[in-house]
Amino acid sequence: MIVQALIDEFEHEVTSTRKLLLAVPEKDLSFKPSPNSWTMGELAQHIATIYYWYVGTLTQDVYDMAADKFERGAPDDIRATIELFEKNVEKARVALRSVTEESLTVQWTMKYGDRIILGPMIRSLVIRGFLFNHIYHHRGELIVYLRATGNKVPGLYGPTYEESTGQG
Repeated sequence: MIVQALIDEFEHEVTSTRKLLLAVPEKDLSFKPSPNSWTMGELAQHIATIYYWYVGTLTQDVYDMAADKFERGAPDDIRATIELFEKNVEKARVALRSVTEESLTVQWTMKYGDRIILGPMIRSLVIRGFLFNHIYHHRGELIVYLRATGNKVPGLYGPTYEESTGQG
């Protein structure tokens, strides 16, 4: 029952993430709100990349990111980022469908070589925090970037303020 709820949420939220990535204009990919921030292109690419991490998170008890050679491409090409997103969503979907109720209780660790980055913690916490909530957090940031550059923000959970007041 929990696994099916996760799958349903994943499918629903993929649609919202896609809408948001499709709203990112090429002209603003280099925008960054502060010197310490990512560019809009880097942030969009990071969101697309998180879906890749579903595989290591859901199919391995210890995910060594140092051993995982992942090519992202250039963050200044939104079409390439959207393609990356679509490929990673397919991989994530397969990995998520392999999860069982029992595997949700297994201890999981992320490391980079010998250094532990996350964990150990039960996989269900990792799915909620490191995967799902991580994406939601960065989508919120991307919405702020879009608004700061004067771009239209798509409604993800109903109409946006602009849409509901007739301004969008």
